Amino acid sequence: MTDGGPAAQPGDAVHLDALLVGALAPLGPRAAPSGIAKRPTDRPLALGACGFEGDAQGDLRVHGGPDKAVHHYPFEHYAAWTAEIGPHPLLTAPGAFGENLSTRGLTEATVALGDVFRLGTALVEASQGRQPCWKLNARFARPRLAAEVQASGRTGWYYRVLEPGVVAPGDALRLVERRAPDWPLARLWRILYVEVLNRDELAAMAALPGLPDGWRRHAERRLASGRVEDWGPRLDGA
Repeated sequence: MTDGGPAAQPGDAVHLDALLVGALAPLGPRAAPSGIAKRPTDRPLALGACGFEGDAQGDLRVHGGPDKAVHHYPFEHYAAWTAEIGPHPLLTAPGAFGENLSTRGLTEATVALGDVFRLGTALVEASQGRQPCWKLNARFARPRLAAEVQASGRTGWYYRVLEPGVVAPGDALRLVERRAPDWPLARLWRILYVEVLNRDELAAMAALPGLPDGWRRHAERRLASGRVEDWGPRLDGA
C-alpha cells in the first residue's frame, strides 16, 4: 500500500485533473456491456443521487447506485502501476480504471470513511473503497489485474451524493467534514484483504455508522463463520 502522506483536514482542497463519464460499450471477449471506458468531458455535468449525467454502468447489481454514485481514482497511482506492470496505453491518461474523478493529492491513506467534500455545487461523502472486479482484467487484457489491484490497496473509492449539484472540469474537491477520522479507507482495505479474520477489527468495522450494508454483512458473516467469502467470482468472473 502506498504511503499517502498526512490525513486530509477540513478546508483542504484538490482540483480535478479530469472529470470523466462513459456510455455502455461491449467489453472484452465476452462483449459484456460496461461503462468502464470513461472519457474526459470539457463541460459541466449534473450530479444526482446515482451519478453524473451521461455516465452508465453495465451491471447495476454490483455497480452504481447511491453508495457508488461517483468513483475516484488517484492519478498518482498510475506511476506505480507503470513501474509494476510496465508501460500500457491505458496508463498514459486518466480513465484507465473507470474513474469519474482524477486528482493528485488524495489517496486511500488520507481519505476516511464518511469524509464529506464540496465538489462543484454538489456535496459528496466517501462511502467505501472499490472492490475490483474482473472487468479490469478485460479492460487491460491482463488476466489477474483485479487481484493485483486488490492486493496493492490502490483500489480507489466511491462517494454517495448528499446534495445534488453541478460539477465542472477543474472544480475543487474541498473537504468540509470528517465523520470518522480514525477510519481511513486503507484501514478498511486491510481488514477486508490482509488481516481478514482480525475479530476486533471486524467487530469495530461492523459497528461503523455509515458503512454500506454489503460491507457490514462481510464483517458480520466473517465474525459468525470464522471464514472469508470467496473472492474468485468477482476477481476472475468465473
